[in-house]
Amino acid sequence: MRYAAVLFDLFDTLVRFDRERMPEIRVNGKTVRSSAGELHALLRAHAPDVGLEACYEALGESWREAERLRAIDHREVPAPLRFTDFFRRLGLDAAALPAGLAQALIDAHRGALGRAAEFPAHHGPLLRRLAGRHRLAVVSNFDYSPTALDILERAGVAELFGAIVVSDAIGWRKPRREIFDAALGRLGARPEEALFVGDRADIDVAGAQGVGMDAAWLNPGAAPLPGTVAAPTFEIRDLAELAGILGR
Repeated sequence: MRYAAVLFDLFDTLVRFDRERMPEIRVNGKTVRSSAGELHALLRAHAPDVGLEACYEALGESWREAERLRAIDHREVPAPLRFTDFFRRLGLDAAALPAGLAQALIDAHRGALGRAAEFPAHHGPLLRRLAGRHRLAVVSNFDYSPTALDILERAGVAELFGAIVVSDAIGWRKPRREIFDAALGRLGARPEEALFVGDRADIDVAGAQGVGMDAAWLNPGAAPLPGTVAAPTFEIRDLAELAGILGR
C-alpha cells in the first residue's frame, strides 16, 4: 500500500534511551544514575536543609505518582504538575521559592534525559528518504515538549516532520485517540492512508489500530505479542526495514 503519511513514536523507536548517559551520583552508599544531583545543586541555595538523598527519593516518588495517575485514564501529568508534587514531598512551598526556580529544575531534569537519548546514525538518512515521499510526524508520550523538540533538533531531523505532537501539549497519552487525531489533523491525513511505527504493542500498535491506522511494531527482541492486541500490519526488528515496506 502507498501510505501518504508515516507517524513515529519517539523514545525507543526514533531514539534509544541509554541510562548510562544519565549523571552518576552516590545515594545511601550506592551509585545510581539520576538527574537528582543537578536538581539538588540548584535547590540547595534556596533550601539548604534538603539533602541529596531526599531530593533523589522525592524525584522518584513524584515519577511513580505521575505514572499511577497516567495509568488511570491515560491523561498526561505534565512536568510542572509533577514538580509541584516533588516540592510537596520535600516539604517546600513552590510559591515561596524564587521565581524561575521550578522552571530551572524542570529544564535541568529534562536536559539530563535529553542527553541520554541516542539517535542511531542510520535513522537520519532513512527519514530523509521517507520525507521525500511521505508526510512524517512524531507522536510521543512525554511530559515536556521542549525536550522532545530538542532531541530531534540536535539530531538534525526536526524539520522533516510536519507535526511533532507530544502528550503534554494535547493532555492525553497514547493509546488515547485524541493524540493520534491531533497528529493526523496537522498532517492533513486520513487514518486509512497512514502508518504508525512504534515499539509498544499496548500503546503504539493498539492505539493506532483504534483510530484505523495500520501499524508497524518495532520489536527488536522478538517479544510475544500481548494477547489483548491484534496482530500489527508489520513487525520489524529495525527501522531500516521500513525502506522495503514503503518501497524505497
